[in-house]
Amino acid sequence: MRTTTTPETVAELIASRWGDHRPGLKYAEGVLSHHRTALEAAARAALLVDLLPPGAEPHIGVLLDNTPEFPFWLGAAALAGAAVAGINPTRRGPELARDILHTDCRILVTERTHLPLLRGLDLPGVRLLVTDAEDPDAYEALLAPYAGAKPGDATLGPGPTPSSRLLLYFTSGSTGAPKAAICTQGRLAGAGASLARHFSVTPDDVHYICMPLFHGNAVIADWLPALAGGAAVALRRRFSASAFLDDVRAYEATYFTYVGRAVQYLLATPPRPDDRAHTLRLGFGTEAGAVDAARFAERFGVRLVEGYGATEGGASVQRTPDTPPGALGRAGAGDDLAVIDPETGRECPPAELDARGRLLNGSEAIGELVNKGRSLFEGYWRNPDAEAARTRDGWYWTGDLFFRDPEGFLYFAGRTDDRLRVDSENLAAAVIENILARWTRAAAVAVYAVPDEVAGDQVMAAVALREGAVFSPQGFASFLAAQPDLGTKMAPRYVRVVGAMPTTATNKVHRVSLRGEAFRTTDPVWWRPRGEDAYRRLEAEDLEGLLEAYEAQGRADLLGR
Repeated sequence: MRTTTTPETVAELIASRWGDHRPGLKYAEGVLSHHRTALEAAARAALLVDLLPPGAEPHIGVLLDNTPEFPFWLGAAALAGAAVAGINPTRRGPELARDILHTDCRILVTERTHLPLLRGLDLPGVRLLVTDAEDPDAYEALLAPYAGAKPGDATLGPGPTPSSRLLLYFTSGSTGAPKAAICTQGRLAGAGASLARHFSVTPDDVHYICMPLFHGNAVIADWLPALAGGAAVALRRRFSASAFLDDVRAYEATYFTYVGRAVQYLLATPPRPDDRAHTLRLGFGTEAGAVDAARFAERFGVRLVEGYGATEGGASVQRTPDTPPGALGRAGAGDDLAVIDPETGRECPPAELDARGRLLNGSEAIGELVNKGRSLFEGYWRNPDAEAARTRDGWYWTGDLFFRDPEGFLYFAGRTDDRLRVDSENLAAAVIENILARWTRAAAVAVYAVPDEVAGDQVMAAVALREGAVFSPQGFASFLAAQPDLGTKMAPRYVRVVGAMPTTATNKVHRVSLRGEAFRTTDPVWWRPRGEDAYRRLEAEDLEGLLEAYEAQGRADLLGR
């Protein structure tokens, strides 16, 4: 396989590691060289080519924790010219089956810990490969005939090109079901090389991957720049705040990626005298918030770099040294970003900020972030309606709310109507509503986002009860626990019991008023405080404590937007 000075495909990046015997992959059980990881990827590429039925879409589903098999199969797909659909293990029942079948996966790579999720699902034509099967020889026997494969030995059709699909990553939106964003080898190779240059990645670096590899964050912002820069990666099966520093020291990690909630979990661990005794130089991610980023730097001596970029590739915001606190940065290279009022199609006026950086004209300044220039968006798999909505009027509409200050710096302001981001998971309100609507005591249900006090969103539900029904917190919690398709992030943190659902003149649920009032209402509100399983009434002292937490994190002004 040809290797150029500037690789145009991820397959070339994988092949470039052939013959490199420096450490390439670190994990709990040992260390593998770059050459060995390329060898394992080549073997799986050859197996994949033989297993895929003729005429089938070259797609494989990967339902794994962060084990070495995940990067092996990412590399295999790249070498073969196939695509990986990252399957989210927090999905359940029919929704999980839908993700696998929608992306036309004919092979699903998984492990024993996730087999209970698949039990009882109807997955016609899907072959399971269990990497740690009870018979330890079964999987190895499948791979044995391909042990001598090299990069380029086995490909599908013409082999990998810059336009070959490599990733199908699910992202949620207002249409309800998650959409599979297409990411090609050319775009991903470019993204990896760009980040490697931006962060000066070298073979001496070790990228600690503790975010799940079924998300774009870990692959695009962690694995790919390591691959492009020749750095090693270190895998954590699942994120653990308590093990974070121990892992960093054991692997001599220099870089990691995060989402906002992960940073909060790390800050919640008990301080230690050796909190700064490590090799980390940088963290890159989203939604940490200015307050927690400063706390993290003070405690651990590590700079967190905030960024914004859609998995779809449609828009990006890049931080510069002069970015003010609270802002994410300015438009990325090649992007022509604008904050647009989606009702009028006109650009929103610049934000007016007081001396403390608080927004004074939110109703006029906040709009949807739109890319009016060249977009790298490559479409959604088998979802033309969603594609059309995303690219209406020839622009790329992000679905995210922003405002822009007079100097052109962009500030994140929340999600559009039906989108929520909880603990780094993108959720659709319509999906949760359909589940809550099964509750026999509910006459009407509306689900919407309220800002989390630290980062992202929390799920809030307004419930209008049937005549004669009363809200039972125990009964509602039992109902939620019995729903097989309720994902682990979907349960409402707040439940507002309304006498009647507020509606607009066209008899649609008035979500704007519900979001604006959030939990600050005279209606009874029940909630599950963080770390508790049971719902209890939100009392005045609870509300006071919540509002203090928002104020401390600099997010109080998000309430009511």
